[in-house]
Amino acid sequence: MLKQRRSRSWPWSWSARVPLAAWLFAGLAGCGALVGDVPEAEVTEQQQPLLTQVTSFGSNPGNLQMFRHVPSGMPANAPLVVVMHGCTQRAAGMEGAGWSAAADVYKFYVVYPQQQGGNNMSSCFNWFEPGDFSRDRGEALSIKQMVDTMKATYSIDPSRVFVAGFSAGGYMTPALLAAYPDVFSAGAIHSGGPYRCAESMNAGFNCMSPGVNRTPAAWGDMVRGAYPGYAGPRPRVTIWHGTSDYTVNVMNLTEAMEQWTNVHGIDQTPDTVETVSGFPHKVYRDGAGNALVETWELTGMGHAVAMDAQFPFPGGTGSAACGSVGAYLSDVNLCSVYHQVKFFGMTGGGGEPTGDTTPPTVNVTAPANGATVSGTLNVTADAADVVGVTRVEFLVNGEVVSTDTQAPYAFAWDSTAASNGGHTLGARAFDAAGNQATDDDTVVTVSNSGAPAPVTVQFASIAAEDGYLKADADGSGAALGFMTNLALGRGTDGKYNRSFLSFDTSSLPDGATVTRAFLTVSYSSGSGDPWSTPARNTLVIDAKTGTFNAANTEVTDWAAAATASSVAGIDRFSAGAKSSGEFSPEGRSAISKTGKTQLRLRFTEAQTATQYLFIRDGANAVLTVVYAP
Repeated sequence: MLKQRRSRSWPWSWSARVPLAAWLFAGLAGCGALVGDVPEAEVTEQQQPLLTQVTSFGSNPGNLQMFRHVPSGMPANAPLVVVMHGCTQRAAGMEGAGWSAAADVYKFYVVYPQQQGGNNMSSCFNWFEPGDFSRDRGEALSIKQMVDTMKATYSIDPSRVFVAGFSAGGYMTPALLAAYPDVFSAGAIHSGGPYRCAESMNAGFNCMSPGVNRTPAAWGDMVRGAYPGYAGPRPRVTIWHGTSDYTVNVMNLTEAMEQWTNVHGIDQTPDTVETVSGFPHKVYRDGAGNALVETWELTGMGHAVAMDAQFPFPGGTGSAACGSVGAYLSDVNLCSVYHQVKFFGMTGGGGEPTGDTTPPTVNVTAPANGATVSGTLNVTADAADVVGVTRVEFLVNGEVVSTDTQAPYAFAWDSTAASNGGHTLGARAFDAAGNQATDDDTVVTVSNSGAPAPVTVQFASIAAEDGYLKADADGSGAALGFMTNLALGRGTDGKYNRSFLSFDTSSLPDGATVTRAFLTVSYSSGSGDPWSTPARNTLVIDAKTGTFNAANTEVTDWAAAATASSVAGIDRFSAGAKSSGEFSPEGRSAISKTGKTQLRLRFTEAQTATQYLFIRDGANAVLTVVYAP
């Protein structure tokens, strides 16, 4: 983890230094054996097949070497990640963790600083030397100059420059985050520790093991003192550590978490606690729900980088996968590079800062679909996500009735409070990026003595009152569209379409309690995929008690106020009929018992290209309502 520069004075003779050096190498060799017994010379001589050396990048006061990886087909304003190796490694050691492969998939540049033996005889970055971890000095400045060179050479988004490091690089990472918060937006600390844990070589050994314990405020003050007067945003931090790391004690993970939560002004109580691929994952958020700090405890892993040689990067093609087993690369079936790239917000592909857009999977596992139930029963669900599930909400007839944040996900449902007859049970899972998915296709029959049987009715839309509206991109200049079927999305005229369906629901009894409602529509034709342009687009339903205006469909209905908005969504479909999700409680309350109910279908985001869906009206559009008399 640390060796002092040869050119610097030593406080004892060379012979006196040998036991200390031997102790360090013994520690490194021991952890290396946990991930594959690779001779040190083999590590030192690793090749860099995908890397190009840059020989001129400023004054380079730290006397480092610079390597870069530039994927093909790079877009403008792409991100940049600085990746730093550990002791006895070279740049290729961290490339082997999967960074270059991930860059090829997600289109970001990578810079690999490399230490030289003349600076440190074990090729460690000198994270414990004030002259190297301070702003505008030594190795820290050399690395910042590498970033400046990349910005001058390529089209790089200055708001998306990140840093990641392992071992000595994992200690140098917080140094760069503290010294240059105006350069780096986020960082990944892998098997490292807090900033200014040590300010000498001897203190460095104590920092590594057993660790240094300070208060969160004391740690935070060290970061704030690295760049006095800085008042801008602080970098987000993801922290990784093996619990069986005998080179760098796992206590360093806790101290680093305390440091960066304090820097961000948030507490040290995690807002999300979950298990991902068998490993504890904790997320610390601000009041707005933004993930500012996270920790990953790699149970049973030693001093190594977590990887998964069988993991293909989502969105990639060919053989791109998460690294290969080697020195200090431990295959634990968890790709740390992917999760760090995801934390940085780069997995949307094409260099766009879309972040994680992949929803989790969720499935109600009990009771079985079609079961007859009574009394109190246990409702269970399975949920999974590549990063992790933060919570699962349970729904009865589309209404959230319980939430569980820990697997196995379950809740006890008292069915005696429901009417006899059919009811829908569902589960909605959320991941750490806010993506969600819902499984609501489990229908059970409640049979409790004394409960009234529910009534199911269906209403076909009134074709003469149905229609769709077109509006300019700014929402003005609405014009009624004339076609037999109803349009949604953006047409070839560049205008955005919303469709309206009208139902006469006056036959519902005045005293009825609507327990379920959903809309079924039929596909007519379409072009493109309006659900995917832009990303995260969703087809939703607004409900209106009565009509949106005094007459039937009018031009002003395009943006008119609804009684309840986004009461349900309709998943992507390209043929046949499709039912929406269960209406929300607000949506069910908007169904009129004295007159008409109108539904407006719209995509939540305006398309950026011609993408549209045509649906059929009249008898092909049906509102199903279930009520208790």
